[in-house]
Amino acid sequence: MSSSSDRPETPAEARVDLAAIRHNVRLLAGHAPGAEMMVAVKADGYGHGLVPVARAALEGGATRLGTAFVREALALREAGIDAPVLSWIITPGEPLEEAARQGVELSAGTPELVDEIAAAARRAGRPAGLHLEIDTGMSRGGCPIEDWPRLVDHALAARATGAVEITGLWSHFACADIPGHPSVQVQLAVFDEALSVADKAGVPSDAVRHLANSAATVTLPQARYDMVRCGIAVYGLSPVPELGGFGLRPAMTLAARLAQVKRVPAGSGVSYGHLYVTERETRLGLVPLGYADGVLRHATGRVEVLAGGRRRPIAGRVCMDQFVIDLGDDRAEAGDEVILFGPGDDGEPTCQEWADSLGTLTHEIVTRIGSRVPRVHTDGR
Repeated sequence: MSSSSDRPETPAEARVDLAAIRHNVRLLAGHAPGAEMMVAVKADGYGHGLVPVARAALEGGATRLGTAFVREALALREAGIDAPVLSWIITPGEPLEEAARQGVELSAGTPELVDEIAAAARRAGRPAGLHLEIDTGMSRGGCPIEDWPRLVDHALAARATGAVEITGLWSHFACADIPGHPSVQVQLAVFDEALSVADKAGVPSDAVRHLANSAATVTLPQARYDMVRCGIAVYGLSPVPELGGFGLRPAMTLAARLAQVKRVPAGSGVSYGHLYVTERETRLGLVPLGYADGVLRHATGRVEVLAGGRRRPIAGRVCMDQFVIDLGDDRAEAGDEVILFGPGDDGEPTCQEWADSLGTLTHEIVTRIGSRVPRVHTDGR
């Protein structure tokens, strides 16, 4: 595990506190007693690092992992992680045979995909774990309720040949993060109907029923079923910001070191387009992060960073690799640390503040941080 004493200095880094990941998993498990927990580690662990996050989540009590794509799941296997893993977006050409061979469970919402998974499992010589997805009202992936009986029968037929085991039945909420949204109860009703159809058709009773995402885990006890699937909350970011932080600890701190500090006269235009013009002689600091690293271009003038113990707005246009802050008369020099966002313990902006200022979700902020920014995993601050 990296520490400040055994790694080279870099222009910027995303520090990920694995102790916070474990804390958040334990806290979320407390909201769903008796249910298993799957932690979503897709998109490189929401930008926090796929393998270290997966290991920390399992140490914190998660029993399963979830990925969007098969290749993400296979990367977990290559790292020696043997916990149950589900991949839920299956596109043409995915390595399904290898997935079956490695014990990666797969999701299907159409009879055709069931056939494709079953064929791959036969080639692998090992039954594939199959989660059937019902579209309860999100109109994204999954099987419409009117076609659900046919999908279930098709999967049972594949099971009878020994090619698959039906290990899960699932769906996904569209609006669980909007308290009181009427679609939530509609989706619950459709899911219960789908489960009833599956039970009557003979789907094994040990198939895991799962619907709840992070927001539903902390707000909807009736949605927890056999397992909850937690994503953003595991990383310490609230799934329902208007209801507070739920005791979660943000895991990521994004930091950089000033590349240059210089004084400029009053009336100096700063960065492309001169959107910011200095009102007086001042000191400017150059931060070596830009939109190629995930600092959105429209963060210009909208978000703050912490430098020299004070918050400073971004001054002028965010560039591909850098942006500027106005330090006023405060002393600073190249190499001084700038915190873009973190847990807020030392007065720095939080990821939620950035998301609110930019009119987006925390999910987008953390997953956009580019590969030029090393992830440095620590075990507590």
